[in-house]
Amino acid sequence: MNPLEANLQMAKMRRHKTDCSDAHELAKTHFKLEREATYVQNDYYEQMRALTRYYDEVDEEMILLKSRMHAILHMSFPELEKLITPSSALFLTIVQLYPHPTFVLAHSKTVIKNRLKENTKKNLSLTRAEKKAMELMEAAQNSYPAIKSTDVRCDQVRDYATRIGELKEKKEALVQQMVVLSKECQEYVVLRSIPGVGDSTACRLIGEIGDIRRFQNAKQLNAYAGIDIMRYQSGNTHYRDRINKRGNKHLRKILYFMIQGMLMLKEKANHFVDYYYKLKTQPQRKPHKVAIIACVNKFLKVTFQLLTRGILYDYESALPAQNS
Repeated sequence: MNPLEANLQMAKMRRHKTDCSDAHELAKTHFKLEREATYVQNDYYEQMRALTRYYDEVDEEMILLKSRMHAILHMSFPELEKLITPSSALFLTIVQLYPHPTFVLAHSKTVIKNRLKENTKKNLSLTRAEKKAMELMEAAQNSYPAIKSTDVRCDQVRDYATRIGELKEKKEALVQQMVVLSKECQEYVVLRSIPGVGDSTACRLIGEIGDIRRFQNAKQLNAYAGIDIMRYQSGNTHYRDRINKRGNKHLRKILYFMIQGMLMLKEKANHFVDYYYKLKTQPQRKPHKVAIIACVNKFLKVTFQLLTRGILYDYESALPAQNS
């Protein structure tokens, strides 16, 4: 049973809370209420949920390791993060090879160029490798690290970079595994037809939403995501409306960052982005987060209709619905 539903059914004026009394009160409710049979999902959705949660765990571990690596690099070689994008594979390679400017100054430009070319897994041209070697040497000459090259933290930051690289590969492998499982699934095809929804987002949405046929309408899906409005009024007290947040926090996170990503991809038109800018330009402009949640709400409504009817997203068809 849903814990929240069970708690409401057992609510009474006098409360005596123990494991034994909880079991007894819950058993008594079976004689008073008629409960609907639990909807049993296909094993595919259970596997997708497990893979999605595994993906999230790997992502959280990567964020933690990046934070630790960032703290050490500020003491050993702070200029590195200004030279190269910290999330790139080349950056991780350089951290493993040269966590301290002393290691850079010990080699010539040619040696550095060749080492970068050999150790970077993605294709790196000789021209770019030479350019990065020159930038590294210049940064090393102007760097004043807070620790020595013999400090154990140099080895520590190398280990962090190695582990982050392994986790990045694991995330990519998990996405590919989910795509293989989902490529013949109707939900995956429909979600991928929406501009701004890639393989990772589509698979993770399926994993968190599950079998959408267990929802009777879009409002239930909205409540499951936890973005339904919670309103409180008592006498002269009126609290400001806000989202409930009782639903699936993992799904809310995916949806929030998905809309953020759509806003960045301006060349790909979809009416969720149009709706965001409509809310931002109306006379009473909505704050950024309020507009994002409104777009999430619209996305869930549209997605529910598309998935339940097996229709691919089409921007031209969506325009009349947007204007209505």
